[in-house]
Amino acid sequence: MKRLLKNFYADETGAITVDWVVLTAAIIGMVIAIFAFFNGPTSNIATAIGNAIGAMTVGG
Repeated sequence: MKRLLKNFYADETGAITVDWVVLTAAIIGMVIAIFAFFNGPTSNIATAIGNAIGAMTVGG
């Protein structure tokens, strides 16, 4: 039993997987935060441009 616990403690096969999961979660969190930060101002600009284009007359 002691040997089994020692081998289990020394085993690092899943450590890289945990690192990648944490890194991926951090990147996704940053992308969501950046999207939330820029979503309002970008939407307002797009709406203003759309309204300006819609108010233009063409040809005549």
